[in-house]
Amino acid sequence: MAIEDALRELNHDPRFAGSIVHRAGSPAQPARLAPLPAGLDARLAAALEASGVASLYTHQALAVAAALHGEHVAVVTPAASGKTLCYNLPTLHRLLQDPDARALYLFPTKALAQDQLAELGRLTEILGTGALTAGAYDGDTPASQKPRIRDRARIILSNPDMLHAGILPQHARWATFFANLQVVVIDEMHAYRGVFGSHVANVLRRLRRICAFHGGDPQFLLASATIANPDDLASRLVEAPVTIVGPEHNGAPQGQKEILLYNPPLLDPALGIRRSNTLEAASLTAHFLAHDVQTIVFCPTRLATELTLTYVRDQAGGADRFKANSVRGYRGGYLPLERREIEKGLRQGNVRCVVTTNALELGIDIGQLDAAILEGYPGSIAGARQQMGRAGRRQSLSAAILVAGAGAVDQYILAHPEYLLGGAPESALINPDNETILSEHLACAAAELPFDAGERFGAGTPELLGDLTEAGLLYAGGGRYFWGGEGSPTAFGLRSSSPDRVVIQVEAAGESPTTLGEMERASASLFLYEGGIYLHEGATHLVRRLDWEAGIAVVEPQVVEFYTRPTVDEKVEIISEAARAAAGDPIAYTAAWGDVRVTSRATGYRILRRSTHETLGFGKIDLPEQLLDTQGCRVELSAELVEALRAEELWLADPNDYGPGWPARRNEVRARDGYRCRGCGAPELPGRQHDVHHLVPFRAFVANPALRPNLTATEAWQLANRMENLVTLCSSCHRRAEASVRTRTGLEGAATLLAGLAPLFLMCDPRDLGRVTEVQAPDSGLPVITIYENIPGGVGYAQQIYARMPGLLSAALEVVERCPCENGCPACIGPVPDHAYALDAKSLATELLRRLVAAHSAG
Repeated sequence: MAIEDALRELNHDPRFAGSIVHRAGSPAQPARLAPLPAGLDARLAAALEASGVASLYTHQALAVAAALHGEHVAVVTPAASGKTLCYNLPTLHRLLQDPDARALYLFPTKALAQDQLAELGRLTEILGTGALTAGAYDGDTPASQKPRIRDRARIILSNPDMLHAGILPQHARWATFFANLQVVVIDEMHAYRGVFGSHVANVLRRLRRICAFHGGDPQFLLASATIANPDDLASRLVEAPVTIVGPEHNGAPQGQKEILLYNPPLLDPALGIRRSNTLEAASLTAHFLAHDVQTIVFCPTRLATELTLTYVRDQAGGADRFKANSVRGYRGGYLPLERREIEKGLRQGNVRCVVTTNALELGIDIGQLDAAILEGYPGSIAGARQQMGRAGRRQSLSAAILVAGAGAVDQYILAHPEYLLGGAPESALINPDNETILSEHLACAAAELPFDAGERFGAGTPELLGDLTEAGLLYAGGGRYFWGGEGSPTAFGLRSSSPDRVVIQVEAAGESPTTLGEMERASASLFLYEGGIYLHEGATHLVRRLDWEAGIAVVEPQVVEFYTRPTVDEKVEIISEAARAAAGDPIAYTAAWGDVRVTSRATGYRILRRSTHETLGFGKIDLPEQLLDTQGCRVELSAELVEALRAEELWLADPNDYGPGWPARRNEVRARDGYRCRGCGAPELPGRQHDVHHLVPFRAFVANPALRPNLTATEAWQLANRMENLVTLCSSCHRRAEASVRTRTGLEGAATLLAGLAPLFLMCDPRDLGRVTEVQAPDSGLPVITIYENIPGGVGYAQQIYARMPGLLSAALEVVERCPCENGCPACIGPVPDHAYALDAKSLATELLRRLVAAHSAG
C-alpha cells in the first residue's frame, strides 16, 4: 500500500501535481506458460520441479527449444522477464550430456558475472551434482586461483576485456577448454554498441578463430533488452544467422506500472528558466522515502549522482536519519567491495534508496524496488525503458518518473511523449570493420596465431595486413603474417575510455593513505584536477595533487558547501572528407562528413555554491591535451548567405572596429587588473598579452539603438569601451566568454539545437557526440558547425547525420518556433546572457534555421 499512498498524494499535492505533464500506465499482465521443451535433460526438469517450476514462460520455452536444436539464439525481452533461464537451461543440458563440455559466459561488467555466478550456484545446488563447477575469471580474481579455475571449471564467467587481454593471448594454456567449448553466452547484448560493440565483435572473431584451431565450434546464446535491430546486432556479433525470440513472445507476468513525465516548475517564463531537475528529483525521492517506498534514482553523470545523493539526504531528513546507510550512491569508481555491499543492502531491503549512474541499468540483482526516478532523459528509448524497468520486479504496482531537464532534448520528449512511450527502441549500431579497430585486432590475431595471407578477418583485411607490415608490427614469411612488434598488441582497451586508470588515494592528518576508488585516465582531467572538489558517496574531498605520469590522485576529506566544474577548450581539424554536398540556389550551406581530429584540454574550473549553483570563483587546470581521431559532420554556411544576413542586419559576428583610442584603453584595463586574468587569476606570460573582453558585447551598443538612445555610433563606441564594461582575460577564459555570447550571431543557437536533437535521429547516447562552433573556421574563414563522434575512429554516426541533415534542420526549426520563451532559453537555443536579449538571439537563430531549411527545399 505504500506505493499506492505515495502516488495518490503525489497526484494531489499542489507542490508536484502541476508539474506532471503526462501520465501513462501499463496494466498488469498475467503469465503465459508453456511446458518444458521435449528433450531437456531429465535431471534439469527434476531440479526445476523441486524448486517449484513446473513450466516455463512462453519465451523461455521457445528459446530453450531452439537452443536444444543447436541454433544460435538471441532472447530480446523486457527487464525481469527471466532471460537468465533461457541460456542457463540449454547450457547445463549440454554439460550434463557431455562430461567434457565447457561453456563461456561473457558479461559487460564484473558485477554481472558475480551476480550470475551466484544464480548458477543456486541452480547447480538443486541439481545436486558437483560436476558442474563454475568460476569467475576476471580482473578481480586472485592470481593464485586463476590456474585452478582455468583447468577445472566447466563454466567460466568473464567479460570481453579479460577475454581480449588475458585469455585469448594465452590460448595454449586453455587448449582443453577451447577444444571442448560448446556454448558461449553473451548477456546484455544491447550493451555492445558503438565503439565497445565494434571491439567486442572483433574479439569474438578472434575467439572463433582460436576455437577452430583447437577443434571447437561453439553455439552462441545471447540475451538483450529490447532494441530495434536484434537480428542485425546478434548476427554481426557472431557472424552467423541467429534465431530471435522477441518481445512478442514474452510470457513473463507484469505488474501494473504508472509512468509520469514531469517538468520542473518554471521560475521565469520569459527566460525559460526552470527549477533544477536535480533538486526536483531529490524532492520526489524524499516524497517516496517518506512513504517508505524503496526507490532508485538514475542520474546522467557522476557529478550529478553525488550532488543528488547529498540533496536526497538533506531533503529526506538529514544525514542523521541515514546513519545506517539506508540512502547510498552507486557509480563507476567505487571499489568492488563497496558496490557489492550496496547491492546486498538493496536485495535485503536495508538500503531504501540508491542514487546511481546507468551502472545499475543492467540486470544486476538488486531486489524488487517500487519506484524509479530518471533525472533527465538518459539518451535512448532502450535506456529509458531499462531504467524504468528496474522498478516493479513483481506482480504489484510500481512507478517510474522521468524528471525532465531544461534542455532541448528533454523538452522535445515532453512535447512528444509518444516518442518515448510508444516509439520503437533504437538500433544498436556497431562497425567491426572500422579500420582503426580492425587493424588493432588483426595484430592481436596474428600474435595469437600466424595469419594466413588468404585468411579473411573483416573487410579490407589484405590492405590492413600490408599497412601493419609496413609499420613494422607484422612481418611476412611463407605466405603467413607474424607478430613482429614489441610487447603485447592487446595493450589497448575495448571501451571508449582508456584502459589506463588513475588511483584515488585519501590522505588524512596522522593516517596512512587509503584507496578511495579509481577512474579512467580520460576522465581524470575532468574530475581530479588539483584544487577541484571530488565527491564520493556524497562526501566532499579536496584534490591536493594529481600525478599524471604515476596515475595517482591524492585527495583530502573536507566539508565544503561548494563543488567545481571544469571548462574545456576544443578545436577540430579536418583530416579528409568522404562526401560533400551543397544546398540552395544560390548555395546557402554545404554539408560534409569525414575524418577529423579533435583536440581538447581542460583549462580551468568554476567554483559553484552547492545550494544555488551560483559561481563563486575560478581556478586553473594545467594538464596535457587530449587528442581524438574520429569522424565528424560539418555544416558550413556560404559566403552568400552570410552576406545576405549581414545586409539585413541579421549577422553580427564580423570583427569589431573598437575605435582609434582602443590600444590605450586596452592597456589601461590590463594595468588596472594587474596583468592577471580576472577569470582564473593567471598572470601574463612573456610574449603573450592577455585579451580585454567586453562584458556587454561591443556590437550590442552599435547594433541596437535601444542601448544608446540619442547617441551617435561614435558615442556608442565610447559607451561600450567604458572601463566598467571591460575585463582582462587569458586566451582560454576569453574563448569561453565569447562562446557564451555567440548566440547573438544565431550560429551558436542553431548549433545547440542541431547537436542536441541529433541523438534522437541517430538513436544514440548524447555522450557519443560532441560539437565545435567556429564563427570563422581556419580553413575557409566561413562559419562552421561540426558535430563529431566521441569515439576513436567513429562508428558511422557522422555519416548518418550527414544523410539526415534535412530532417534534423527541420526538427530544430520546429523546436525553436514552438518554444514559448521570448528570447531564447535552455529548451531551445540554450541559455542566453541578459545582454543578448537586446539583439534578439532567438530571432537570429530562428531566421538562420529557416533559411537553411528553405535552401534544402529549393534544392
